[in-house]
Amino acid sequence: MSATDDLEAAAREELERACTLGWKALAAHTPWGDTFEGFTPEGREVSVERNYLWEHETGGDIRIEVNVYEPRDHEEGVSLTRTIARETAA
Repeated sequence: MSATDDLEAAAREELERACTLGWKALAAHTPWGDTFEGFTPEGREVSVERNYLWEHETGGDIRIEVNVYEPRDHEEGVSLTRTIARETAA
């Protein structure tokens, strides 16, 4: 697996984890973000940055951004984004 593939796999895993909360739970904490240290599937030490932002307006859709990068090389990381639509909230 290439370094980029490894970073992307870690970003996909974190994005899936971030989306398990659903709109209602996330809305109580949006906007919010954090950065923490973690490991990729191949064991590479990385920084993981998560952001929960209102897509257009407060109380609307929530955009989740996940960035995974080696601590010394932020620009070479992988960024993924997904939107959780308010209409899907139960």
